[in-house]
Amino acid sequence: MIEPNSELIIDFELVRKNIQEIKQRLPNDCNFMGVIKSDAYGHDLKIATNAIKDVVDGFGVVRLDEALVIRENSSKPILAMQGVYSTDAYNSLKQNDIWSVIHSTLQLPLAKQYKNNLIFWIKLNTGMNRLGIKLNELNQFKSFFTDQNVLMTHLACADNPGDELNKTQLDNFKDSWSQASNEMKRSVLNSAGVFNFPEHSYDWVRVGIAMYGGLDLPNLKTAMKFRSQIISIQSLDTGQRIGYGGRVKTTKPSKVGIVYCGYADGFPQNAIDGTSVMVNDHLTEIIGRVSMDLISIDISEIPDCKIGDWCELWSPDLPITENAKKNNLISYELMTKMSNRVKRQYLNI
Repeated sequence: MIEPNSELIIDFELVRKNIQEIKQRLPNDCNFMGVIKSDAYGHDLKIATNAIKDVVDGFGVVRLDEALVIRENSSKPILAMQGVYSTDAYNSLKQNDIWSVIHSTLQLPLAKQYKNNLIFWIKLNTGMNRLGIKLNELNQFKSFFTDQNVLMTHLACADNPGDELNKTQLDNFKDSWSQASNEMKRSVLNSAGVFNFPEHSYDWVRVGIAMYGGLDLPNLKTAMKFRSQIISIQSLDTGQRIGYGGRVKTTKPSKVGIVYCGYADGFPQNAIDGTSVMVNDHLTEIIGRVSMDLISIDISEIPDCKIGDWCELWSPDLPITENAKKNNLISYELMTKMSNRVKRQYLNI
């Protein structure tokens, strides 16, 4: 047995295949922005940039320092999706040819000083009520109504196509675009939107979580394998309790594998009994409370399971969305909470 450690194995061939799968749903003239904010959703910003730059048309991030890392590795368009707020930051955008979002009238005076030097995306609040200018403020941005700039919004309920807010937002956006300029480019859809509202793809889509296989959608694969080894096996009689608080009591003679991983590695501490894991290609489940460094799993029905065997917590064969749904979480959170102590491997970069 090798010295145990939790591992994250990220296969960028799967990311690229996910991108190609998503692109099949888009018109040929629609540009694909790969969103790689938050360290590429835990997949490593620099490595992700180089791994996907040939299959995307541009990149979206939130922080200026993220954008600068991308610019060192790619000449493709980069969008600072929450904009910037200072002269120094705008000068950096100009120097590095980075596009910027404007989402507030408070950003307008400074942005006007750079309107001839940068491409701007004007973000509308069509109903999500998070970021974006109000619909009745749009006329204040007339000097930005050009065919180089983009009018954008963000759908709050794109993953729930039956929600009435989608129609409200799409109608508000359509009316505002007509008011602004039919020459402005348009961007509305995120990952879920591409699958549920492809007729609104327009000029740019902004795809993040779907690239990494973090949505439960057809033909997408989780690109991240999170695994660790079994370091102990307990043979228990009926009626014995397991883990902190003794949350689980065995109802029959059982074998319990103790996995070298816990919430300090990024696995959710609130994972409930019955959360699926995989050992030796066999599905099984967590039993008992997740500890800082250990997870207990039921291996009673796994033949020849032994110390040193790998336990997959999520992987291409065990989608991260299953863990998220079971525990009332979202895959975004699971991906971005991986601890630095987890060993990383990157495949097909």
